[in-house]
Amino acid sequence: MNRKTLLLALLGLTAVTSSAQAAGAAGGDAFSSFVPLIVIFGIFYFLVIRPQQKRAKEQEAKINAIKKDDKIITTGGIYGTVVALREGVLEVKIADNVKVQLARSAVADVIKDDKVETVTPEVIK
Repeated sequence: MNRKTLLLALLGLTAVTSSAQAAGAAGGDAFSSFVPLIVIFGIFYFLVIRPQQKRAKEQEAKINAIKKDDKIITTGGIYGTVVALREGVLEVKIADNVKVQLARSAVADVIKDDKVETVTPEVIK
């Protein structure tokens, strides 16, 4: 969300709160006292919950689309190449003659290009 949308939402909340207070002073019903809470929940939903659900769906779709020879990075930070797929398990090659089995949920990201940077340790003298 950008600042403009947030500012407009807060301005709307201020207007609703002031109108609810005016209605309360005039002996308004109990529902009008809950209107500010409903507005706050709506803002919270659109700023926090909805974007988080969208990211979770995108991550799930990305994990379900993994196929053989895809390059991946695990949640532990290990880079590898998928060599076999089973129901909920991936067999990943992480080095020459080294293959490990991972749960699909352990995949953090699928690497689309070959721009993986190899880090070589420096020898400290």
